[in-house]
Amino acid sequence: MSFEPICKLVRVPHFIVVNKDSPLKSFADFIAAARAKPGELTFATVGPATGPHIAFETLKRRASVDVRFVPYPGTTPSINAVLGGHVAVAMGDFRDVIGALQGGLLRGLATTAPARLEQLPDIPTVAELGYPGYEAESFFGLVAPAGTPKETMTQLTTWVSAALQDADVRSKLVNAGLFPTGVCGTEFAAHLRQQHEHYVQAIREANIQAQ
Repeated sequence: MSFEPICKLVRVPHFIVVNKDSPLKSFADFIAAARAKPGELTFATVGPATGPHIAFETLKRRASVDVRFVPYPGTTPSINAVLGGHVAVAMGDFRDVIGALQGGLLRGLATTAPARLEQLPDIPTVAELGYPGYEAESFFGLVAPAGTPKETMTQLTTWVSAALQDADVRSKLVNAGLFPTGVCGTEFAAHLRQQHEHYVQAIREANIQAQ
């Protein structure tokens, strides 16, 4: 690596959502509709070649469905497209869908997080709905230039870990839709390697092209 991993700071779960008036009442309905009419169901997210797009393509392969990807320049426009009835389904970050979900404007079919979120306990994970091991989240981490002295790395890790354990810091992060992790050092490095391998495989299999 050309950098030294310090810590994975926060994770950002994704949610698969539909308009409140959608005939798709559950994730099973979504999969059934996709299989009934291959290539007709539309699925929006930010893209192309973004984390959510790759998460979507991975889900398509796991579920063996043909769903039409509709890219948007941001998560908010993709969610607005669902709210306006322009696309059938969207995948958005927790922070971009929580208000509409709690306000009843959107219906959550599933979360791509590894476990249900306390804030939205009734929305199941994709993994528990028949796709064990499936998870997809954005995350933010802190790295340093390669060759940074070990003493400096240790000090940075200590500071970051302490900050992420502070109750006030954690509360403010969660309120902003950012869930603290505090995964540091070799564990964070292993996570980065795993993510790289997954992304390379998903991009190749789906033939995703940067635009």
